[in-house]
Amino acid sequence: MKILRMNSIVAVIVILAVFTTFFSMNGIKVDARWKDHSTGYYSEKYRPQFHFTSEKNWMNDPNGLVFYKGKYHMFYQYNPYGNKGGNTSWGHAVSKDLVHWKHLPVALKPDKLGMIFSGSIVVDKHNTSGLFKAKSGGLVAIYTSAGDTQQQSIAYSTNEGKTWTKYKGNPVLPNPGIKDFRDPKVIWYEKEKKWVMILAAGDHVRFYSSKNLREWKYMSKFGENEGAHGGVWECPELFILPVNGDPNNTKWVLQVDINPGAVAGGSGGQYFIGEFDGIKFVNDHPPDEIRWVDYGKDFYATQTWFNTKNREIWIAWMNNWEYAESIPTHPWRGAMSLPRELTLKTFPGEGIKLVQTPVKELQRIEQNPYKWKNKRINPGKNVLSDISGKTIEITAEFELGSASEFGFKVRKGKNEETIIGYDAVRNQLFVDRTNSGQDQFNKQFAGKHMATLHPVDNRIKLHIFVDHSSVEVFGNNGEIVITDQIFPDPSSEGLELFAKNGDVLLISLTVNKLESIWQKNK
Repeated sequence: MKILRMNSIVAVIVILAVFTTFFSMNGIKVDARWKDHSTGYYSEKYRPQFHFTSEKNWMNDPNGLVFYKGKYHMFYQYNPYGNKGGNTSWGHAVSKDLVHWKHLPVALKPDKLGMIFSGSIVVDKHNTSGLFKAKSGGLVAIYTSAGDTQQQSIAYSTNEGKTWTKYKGNPVLPNPGIKDFRDPKVIWYEKEKKWVMILAAGDHVRFYSSKNLREWKYMSKFGENEGAHGGVWECPELFILPVNGDPNNTKWVLQVDINPGAVAGGSGGQYFIGEFDGIKFVNDHPPDEIRWVDYGKDFYATQTWFNTKNREIWIAWMNNWEYAESIPTHPWRGAMSLPRELTLKTFPGEGIKLVQTPVKELQRIEQNPYKWKNKRINPGKNVLSDISGKTIEITAEFELGSASEFGFKVRKGKNEETIIGYDAVRNQLFVDRTNSGQDQFNKQFAGKHMATLHPVDNRIKLHIFVDHSSVEVFGNNGEIVITDQIFPDPSSEGLELFAKNGDVLLISLTVNKLESIWQKNK
């Protein structure tokens, strides 16, 4: 048997040598640095390699995001028993760098009050809740108990989130008679030394306050006639940021999701900029002005991490309720976006806008960069013809020329491609997934998603992340973001740089291979 095994090994080596020689003789470049080596764990068709997904089963909203004792915790809506929504629990994972994640056991499971819908976690370091031993604190989760009605409950952990004890006095905030009454986001309001809860309530959000996380007092509401109202409001967020990096000039940001009625159809997020005095939120802008968080179809249920000090970081469920339960993935269904750092910046003629950039920690998985500078790109010229990949990062800066449109075609195959481009005539950044791969599972999936993006000094910057089943596009350093899922054939790995009806000057371009975050974390 040993001789037979040795002969088999020799035969394989000979065959590989023949193929390599053939490719070299025919001018086909085989770059081992960019070869996809994913096998075994997390290697299923469409499985993301640098985005978070559960090992198996259904996943949706991120919940309970908290940084505690050196670890980023991510809880999330999870069905432990199937690949569609139901049996809603809180899954759990931890990370030291926001990039590599370790799966932990399910944290919260349904009880007599109902399933465990979305919510948040705070660090109760001064034991304001009285749930911990004297002079010690811990983690407190505030979540929606979804049974015959939706009401708010709490649970606490004394061992860094490994296990949880549900409060015997639940619910801490009973339903006042509102059908959709859910998704509590709790923050600490330092000026008045109190906890503030923002809660989705159908067509608006409500604000509550508490000194101990167990007893809540209604304060105010916002939104009945503000922003977009094509569907129910969900998953609110509230945080404060400096404007243009000035700590003496700050604004509050209120983010609210809507389903349906978002900019690209189905579910999506909007945000408001204004003032919050600990009781009520006041919008700085006209009530009918809508500011979208992301112009793609797959960025929903955003939540920020609690306790990250001077950084405001959020992540979202990368899916859309129009087709979430039918996307063609198995044995998992649902993925998270990349974590994004948030800032506020003033733009001439547009005022203050929310800016999102991928967290700097993602640089840890960059590999084998290819770089170009100052190349004139004409129709039919592709400087990337020797490069292909399913997990890549593209950073590019263009100076507008005579081209009416330019950009990249990614995950390009014989009969499919996803186009990420800039329409210089209409000043629009876009992602076109009308021919991106499998889309028969839902008629709402295929489409072109776009947003207005003005050049800065006649230049456009693109920062693009391409994974096995998604693209995330950051325009002009995160002024505009488009997030879309795609489901191309695994063999579609081509990459093309294009220009239409004229030329464009490529000021700089870097293409990185991104390594899998999972192969070493089984």
